[in-house]
Amino acid sequence: MAFQNTQHKRPVGPASKHLQNLRRRDFLSGAALVDGQWVSGGERDRVIDPATGQEIADVARCGSSEMETAVAAAERSSPAWRELLPASRGAILRNWASLMLEHEEELAILVTSEQGKPLAEARQEIAYGAGFLEWFAAEGERAYGETIPSHKVGSLLHVRMQPIGVAAAITPWNFPIAMITRKAGAALAAGCPIIVKPAPETPLSALALARLAEQAGLPRGVFQVLVGNPIELSKPLLSDTRIRALSFTGSTEVGRLLLKAAAENVKKVSLELGGHAPFLVFDDAGLEKAVSGAMAAKFATSGQDCLAANRIYVQRRVYDAFIEQLGARIAQLRMGHGLEPTTDIGPMTKLSVAEKCRSHIDDAVNKGARVLSPQHGASLGPNFVPPTLLSDVTEDMLIAHEETFGPVAAVLPFDSEEEVIARANASEMGLAGYVYTDNLRRALRLSGRIECGMLGINTASFTGPPIPFGGWKQSGLGREGSRHGLAEFMELKYVCFGDLAA
Repeated sequence: MAFQNTQHKRPVGPASKHLQNLRRRDFLSGAALVDGQWVSGGERDRVIDPATGQEIADVARCGSSEMETAVAAAERSSPAWRELLPASRGAILRNWASLMLEHEEELAILVTSEQGKPLAEARQEIAYGAGFLEWFAAEGERAYGETIPSHKVGSLLHVRMQPIGVAAAITPWNFPIAMITRKAGAALAAGCPIIVKPAPETPLSALALARLAEQAGLPRGVFQVLVGNPIELSKPLLSDTRIRALSFTGSTEVGRLLLKAAAENVKKVSLELGGHAPFLVFDDAGLEKAVSGAMAAKFATSGQDCLAANRIYVQRRVYDAFIEQLGARIAQLRMGHGLEPTTDIGPMTKLSVAEKCRSHIDDAVNKGARVLSPQHGASLGPNFVPPTLLSDVTEDMLIAHEETFGPVAAVLPFDSEEEVIARANASEMGLAGYVYTDNLRRALRLSGRIECGMLGINTASFTGPPIPFGGWKQSGLGREGSRHGLAEFMELKYVCFGDLAA
């Protein structure tokens, strides 16, 4: 479908100017992909640049009837896709990844325009997302079963892995492309058609990804993207028994509701939920390395990352020096529109996120924390939160027990290893953690005692296609990426061949 201009005139801001220059005008049509057709719909939803508040596009508003069409199409396409050789499915995924990289700049502009992150980070997300397709393209050929030594005379026992059936994904706004490919790559490689419902804040990048999926050769009904009201579109995904697996990334509160609804028909559910990551710095760690790690773990994606260091615990002997160095680094960060080349910190994608950051800062200050960021109070608009350092944070402050999801670094002193382990684990969240120490014995001890699904020792970078991404406790269920991510979309079948004795 060709791009159609909307009837009203939009303000021209940085995002609009960049979008007008896209080579692929169909990336802006706003049409949803349903049963191999591009559906424009009668009603449209606005897409807003979070940095300026300006409308930059509009997209189709799908409803329950379009979702019914999509589920039926996915069910219809399932047998042929399941029977296609894994190598053939992989070839299509590789084509898709290649097209993503070919259109990296355009996809990055879409992500920055609707999500707000700096353009350099958006480019990194495109490469990261393409990596999942490439990984699962190969991993689909390694969905090995097993042979079991028989406990029955004259019998052969084996286990095979089979596609679970039609899958659905509900994806977030902070990584609007990578979270789709991480889920869809696994489902498609496993042999499952998948329906994607992206976040309403970031529909353009998801719909552009669907354009490239179609171009790559994904058959009709195998990959579909519907945008619209989240509640109206999610209900059928939960209640329809034809949907056998649901993958969700988002808040713990919403995850609980989805899990409860999915339990009505015992749907297989994988959840990647909230984080509240502890970042532990011991006095034997290299201070410069620890500060650099804290910067990377806290301020990537302008702090809107479930892996973000939310509680930075620093051993008392190096506490003041750490605060001084971290404050100097934070002072160098530049706020601005994500499309400006000098921007390090973009806007919060949602006003509610910015307001939560401000409420955490105010609560901490009222309870005795010190604000050490020289940019505190600067503002480019309601969605902007200046990168902020809070020192002398205590456990009774909101930021010490709630995920902030923004560019606010809270630093807390500690004295002993036993003390900080207890404090780090005193949360119902358990997604990720970080430990900085040059003591090998301590690193090994903590690797077993910190309660989280992923732990970085002397590094803030540990994600990628080969690793099992996921959390403990109320940070989620199941894993994404790695061979474990493929298994989320497959069922084990045990087969016993009897009467084989001569």
